[in-house]
Amino acid sequence: MKKILLIEDEVSIAELQRDYLEISDFSVDIQHTGDAGLQQALQGNYHLIILDIMLPGLNGFEICKQIRAVKNIPILFVSAKKEDIDKIRGLGLGADDYITKPFSPSELVARVKAHLARYERLSGSHPKSNSIYVHGISIDKSARRVHINGEVVPFTTKEFDTLVFFVMHPNQVLSKEQLYENIWGLESAADVSTVTVHIRKLREKIERNPAHPKFLETVWGAGYRFNV
Repeated sequence: MKKILLIEDEVSIAELQRDYLEISDFSVDIQHTGDAGLQQALQGNYHLIILDIMLPGLNGFEICKQIRAVKNIPILFVSAKKEDIDKIRGLGLGADDYITKPFSPSELVARVKAHLARYERLSGSHPKSNSIYVHGISIDKSARRVHINGEVVPFTTKEFDTLVFFVMHPNQVLSKEQLYENIWGLESAADVSTVTVHIRKLREKIERNPAHPKFLETVWGAGYRFNV
């Protein structure tokens, strides 16, 4: 049974989300404050974390930052903060998704399942295809580790998934919708801020000059292409 940590200060919302997740055969622990949530996230063995932003004590942004420094598991923000700048900040800190309140509990369950499925698929063990080498980038799919010019470079879950998807589809133009559906696993209109933030983060890590990318190219009006 997959274990999920839910960090949410509104008791009624947390209990509703827990009920829907447990019906779908997930094991759910709840914390209502930022400090307790962070401690349990770091000490527990969870497969995914659902994280509110506005919390007593530490806020969700700081919690996400500290979790991501030591754990590579899916993190989903849920928040009433609708501004794009908050989404960009959350995704930039390493979150895998950002869901704006109010939302249906069934949507949350669908996103949780999609993120877990993609994480498992892209971290699966396939001995003959575990390692990928391109442009001085070495990708170990099994260990989910990236070396760039011989040095280990940390990647968040979705940054890693996005990079792998690009290198597995070289020289193809991929639209934001394709990236969103295949990496986030949801058949819906692409969240432009989500895709854009992850492309920017990838370029900062793999390009010599991110402002003038050589490998991960923008094809205006169509999407992005990973040149090989």
